[in-house]
Amino acid sequence: MEIRSFTVGALATNCYVVSCPHTLEAIIIDPGFDSKLDAQRVHRYILEKRLKPLYIVNTHGHPDHTCGNAEAKRWGNVKLLIHEADAYMLGASGEAYAQRLGFNCSSPQADLQLREGDVLSFGRVTFRVMHTPGHSPGSILLVGGLKVFSGDTLFAGSIGRTDLPGGSERDMTESLRRILGLPDESAIYPGHGPSTTLHREKRVNPFLSGL
Repeated sequence: MEIRSFTVGALATNCYVVSCPHTLEAIIIDPGFDSKLDAQRVHRYILEKRLKPLYIVNTHGHPDHTCGNAEAKRWGNVKLLIHEADAYMLGASGEAYAQRLGFNCSSPQADLQLREGDVLSFGRVTFRVMHTPGHSPGSILLVGGLKVFSGDTLFAGSIGRTDLPGGSERDMTESLRRILGLPDESAIYPGHGPSTTLHREKRVNPFLSGL
């Protein structure tokens, strides 16, 4: 798989375009762009590489990860996916939720709702959905071999906050314990900040010690 990261939006969200080099099919993870300039950067890359985006995947429903959903859906026959527990953060109810968090943006409703263990395939690439509530009720990881897109559950040196509506410290602890069961050599691509590895996080991330 090929991975391209773009830092977008007011909260410097990592938007990823992940593609299969054999078929050029692709997914867009967390299009949190809230400006035309950011959207154009991502779209230009897709056009230049002649990619065929099939899915938009929101790792959770917070607006800094979903503000660009509507724009990205215009780039082809692209289906919008989110975990079922965060689906209420999209559509009409999601617009009010975004405003509560200080965002003036909206997203269409999801085309498909994800659950634990669902498999997402495009080209020769396959991801497994890992439900990791804590930051939000429907936070997920996408696990594809040793590539892990962790959303706002796990960061380099930190974890996602649990004090927003729907967050749960208890759920976060259980989710982190499950993540520790992934291979140490897994590359972690978070929703904000630099990429890392699970091996490194086990050594230096204070929120993982003692779990």
